Amino acid sequence: MGTPVPDWRITPLTAARVTELAACHIASWRESYAALVPGPVLDGFDLDRSAITWERRRAAGTYRMPIALAGPELIGFAAASGTELAALYVRAAWHGTGVADALIEAAVPRSPCTLWVFGDYPRAHVFYRRHGFADTGVRRIDPFTLLPEQRWRRDAR
Repeated sequence: MGTPVPDWRITPLTAARVTELAACHIASWRESYAALVPGPVLDGFDLDRSAITWERRRAAGTYRMPIALAGPELIGFAAASGTELAALYVRAAWHGTGVADALIEAAVPRSPCTLWVFGDYPRAHVFYRRHGFADTGVRRIDPFTLLPEQRWRRDAR
């Protein structure tokens, strides 16, 4: 029979979808990090300010920014610049569907790269290990949340 076709697709970010990306980013944080990130931090997101930040990144042309769409709805995205995966977010309803796998492949296809991940987020650790990343032992405090983060790296695959 063959492989079933997913009911979502990956496409590049356009200016017309930047506000949707910002809304997806905020919703993803609230869904995924509710038990980890303090409520006032999650409540403090501003859609307009976030959209401005993402549009600057898109317009600069230094980020690869694939998005995932299910019909007309933006359900996830990635952002990579140089050899760093700066963002990978998928709405909770789409976790485990392959959307994140496709986004990471579109943003950093089999290339060496690094990323920062919350130290106390085992779900992400399992996902990134599956994609060839390993903890480098480098630590920092995230300036936005004040939570500990770990630097992870993937060599060429």
